[in-house]
Amino acid sequence: MHKEKLEDIGEKELINRLGKFMPRNQVSDDCALIKTKNENLLVNTDSLVENVHFNDNTICPQDLGWKAVVSNISDLISSGSKKTIGITISLILPSKTEWIWIEELYTGINEALKKYGGIILGGDCSKGDEKIISITAFGIQGELELRRNACKPGDVICTTGIHGLSKLGFMIQNKINFDNDISLDEKLISKSIKHFCRPQVYPNFLKNLLKTRSNKKIRRIGCTDSSDGLFQAIQDLAIASNCKAIMNYEKIPKDKHWPQGDKWDEYYFFGGEDYELVFSLPKKWANNLSKLDKSIYEIGYFSNGRPTIEFKDKNKNQLLENTPFKHF
Repeated sequence: MHKEKLEDIGEKELINRLGKFMPRNQVSDDCALIKTKNENLLVNTDSLVENVHFNDNTICPQDLGWKAVVSNISDLISSGSKKTIGITISLILPSKTEWIWIEELYTGINEALKKYGGIILGGDCSKGDEKIISITAFGIQGELELRRNACKPGDVICTTGIHGLSKLGFMIQNKINFDNDISLDEKLISKSIKHFCRPQVYPNFLKNLLKTRSNKKIRRIGCTDSSDGLFQAIQDLAIASNCKAIMNYEKIPKDKHWPQGDKWDEYYFFGGEDYELVFSLPKKWANNLSKLDKSIYEIGYFSNGRPTIEFKDKNKNQLLENTPFKHF
């Protein structure tokens, strides 16, 4: 019998197969929903693994602690969490890890919690060959349910902020050489390193959605975050909602100093760890929101059809031949 390996099936198929051991639709979003008598809870777990997501050359422990929290809060917000209750922390560390490294890690964790809400509720520690920080975050479901499978044909595809910056910051921190004809602007370098080391999330996103909602009867919208890249986020929405995504390349927001070229488009769409929100709204609602919040950009729309991604400008469809980030 063929012995399948994780490198053969990949992360998405692994998750799908694990979902068979769980209640229906339990793995369709990053967060699990727990219904209670009063307020429903959202629960998310995210892990950062040494030499996969970080190393001591790319990020300091204080920034790593911040990033570990933000990656979880981003998932909570992208499911409609109105408040973060707190987190538990599981640490796997080599026995030779210095205490100062752990202290600085927790300093960064508390800085993020102070800004975005929540407390440390507890956790666990164990010995291992490499450092692993695994955080489980708990939030309260807000009035609007944000789910990957809630996009509809005719909805406008929107995103917060600019993508690709974290990928560039990672490359700069790893001292990766760029083409000789590329000269990066100092402001772009600084901004990219900050996006990689200290990503931000949008705590007012839900409030602004509610303020601009044109139809009070709508309680579910399609949403995810771009932790695995903009392309993967849109693909996840399209597959979960069974819609075709049509992207408008000309409307994609880029930093004014972002270099041009196919390779830089690849960094932009497939970079990951930007923690921007990617979501869909009815046209009127999207217009209202983009007028209120200047960090919101309309970048395409969903239509009936097979769950795929196309560019309005067909010449850009070659971009889609690139491979998203894989954990295995």
